This record gives sequence, C-alpha cells and structure tokens, in this order.
Amino acid sequence: MRSVSIIGVGLTKFGEHWETSFRELIAEAAGKAIADAKVEGKDVQAIFGGCMASGRLIGQEHIGALIADQLGMTPVPSTRLEAACASGGVALRAGIMAVASGTYDVVAVGGVEKMTEVSTEEAATALGGAGDQEWELFNGATFPALYALMARRHMLEYGTTEEQLAACAVKNHANAANNEYAQFHREITVEDVMDSGYIATPLKLLDCSPLTDGAATVILCSSDKAKKFCEAPVEIISSVQASDSLALSQRSTLTAMRATQEAAKLAYAQAKITPKDVDFAEVHDCFTIAEVLAIEDLGFFPKGKGGKAAQDGETALNAKVSINTSGGLKGKGHPVGATGVAQAVEATLQLQQRAGKRQVSNAELGLTHNVGGSGATCTIHVYKRL
Repeated sequence: MRSVSIIGVGLTKFGEHWETSFRELIAEAAGKAIADAKVEGKDVQAIFGGCMASGRLIGQEHIGALIADQLGMTPVPSTRLEAACASGGVALRAGIMAVASGTYDVVAVGGVEKMTEVSTEEAATALGGAGDQEWELFNGATFPALYALMARRHMLEYGTTEEQLAACAVKNHANAANNEYAQFHREITVEDVMDSGYIATPLKLLDCSPLTDGAATVILCSSDKAKKFCEAPVEIISSVQASDSLALSQRSTLTAMRATQEAAKLAYAQAKITPKDVDFAEVHDCFTIAEVLAIEDLGFFPKGKGGKAAQDGETALNAKVSINTSGGLKGKGHPVGATGVAQAVEATLQLQQRAGKRQVSNAELGLTHNVGGSGATCTIHVYKRL
C-alpha cells in the first residue's frame, strides 16, 4: 500500500448560511482546496463526499453526482458516503484507500451538510436516525438524552462534575475565537455554561454543539508525487475505522466507547506511536461529555480523569495535549457530514504552521477522531509532516 498525503485544504465558514445553497458550500470548499493544492480539476481522478442527512434536511439525495456536476468534473467518478456524524471521516478513509491501493494518484475528499433550513424539531429527528430509530428515537430518546445518560453514569462512577464538563466548552470557545472559520467567536465562562439551562440533565445548552451549515475539502495525493504540487505535504500515517452497537442498551458500559478504544489501539500500532507522542488532537465533542470520553478512550488520560484534566487546563492550547484547537464541534460548529474532513483540514493547518493564534508550538504529530451517532462508528487518522 502506498503512502498518502494531503496537498491542499479548503473550508467554508461554519454557521447559519441563509443565503448560501448546499451546492455553493460544496463549490467554495472544493475550489479553495484545489487552489491550495495547486492542481487543476483535470488532475482529480475521483471524488469521495461525506454527507449524512441531505434527504431529510434539504430533500436532496444522489449527492455524489451532484458534487461532480456542481464542480464541472463529470465524468469523474464521485461517491457519497454516510456514517452519521462520521460521514466525513469515512469519506476520508475511502479516499485514502483509493490512493493507497494505486487505483488513483489524486482524489478530492469533501464533506457537507446544510442543517438550518428545517426546524430544530425536524433536524433533531433527522439526527436521531444516527442512533437506533426503533429502540431509542421511537421511544423519545434524542441525542442530548443519550449523551446525558453517558454523562450521568460517568459522574456516578468517577465523580465527574458539571463544572468539569463546562471546562471543555470554555476551552473550545476560546480556541474558536481564534478561528476565522468557526461558528462562534465569543468566549464563554464556566458560569455561562452553568447558567445556560438544561437540555437533558446534566447537559446544558452550552454543553451541546450547534446546528451548522458548512463544507470542507482535502486533496489527497500519493506521497511520492505530493511534493510535485505542495511544498509541505502532510502525510497520513494511520487510517482506522471501528464499530459498536447502534443502541446504548446493547453496550457493556456507558463510560467508554469501545469503537474509539479499538480504533485507537489499531491506529497507534499502524503509526508506530503511543498516545504520548501526539501533540494535538481534534476529537468529536458533539457534547462536552463526548470530549471527556474521547480523551480517556484515546489514552491521553486514565479512565475517569478526563473531566479533571479539562478543568486543570491539561487540554488547553500548548498544554499536555492540545485538544480541539479549531474550537471543536462545540465552538467551530458541527455540519455533521463535513466534520471529519474539517478535522483533517485543522490537522493540516497545524502541521504546516498555518493555524495563526491557535498554532500548537512545534507540532509534529496530530490525530483526528470522528464518531458517528453515540459511538457506533469511529474513524481515527494520524498525521505528520512529510
């Protein structure tokens, strides 16, 4: 299998795009990535796009063909991939495998979602399909409720507090304030989070990621050809995916995500590294408890110590491990199909020293962690400078 590198990235601003269409978001992110990679459309041999719920949210399916059509790149093969909120990560992995296998030399990987054109209730129903529709959603369990169950169990077993969860949101908003593409640029305090009102106890409004419109794209190339296009390619040294049960009721524990733990073991072995070698990580913080679980399951902190680590500042910029330098899903926003690809964009910017005020000093190794649903799908990727 050949080594694969990222040679270009593109991102729209994340937020509520009332006057920008789904098609326009795709074109903006892809156009930026192609320009950043210094390639032409004719150089791209295949397209892989992550999108979760366009049929429910905007009434549009057949997204693969739409992407190629919108970019003027027909008859290039273009495929849509769906794995709930991990759709972007799965698309990235598909693109990597296509290049690594030798099938293509240059491919585009994108992710997109437009979530704000329906009511909050309709969006919640669409997102609920990422869990078990029959056993969970049908019985009234929204995603805040499912993650609230995980939070309550974590509190019971390990003494995690609401203030510790709030610390994750505070840190991520501080990072998002330095990200021009982020949905939120207002820093918040622990008191702001605590006063923001419960959505599903113990999770409050400011513990939850928002509904977001946005798109992201990366251009992948075989590493042996990457420097033909890019002076500082970013090599992807590990790409792993794992699964777990769709419903929480079928799991052995609520305080860990088995898919993350298994994917992490494989990713570290594939990259020949340990968690201590990782300088920064973009983790899937759809809710603050999800970040706590992630930093534990990825091996950055012992099980049960993630909340305290966040409260003590160990996950802040240039601390023990810099977590969610982009602002994460909480501060940057969470257009679900785009999130996994946007994480790869942030990893690339960090390793190319292009992250501005949120730059991690001497960053050499980065990791992205993208979760679908309540943990039923997990993709992990590890990056380094080529």
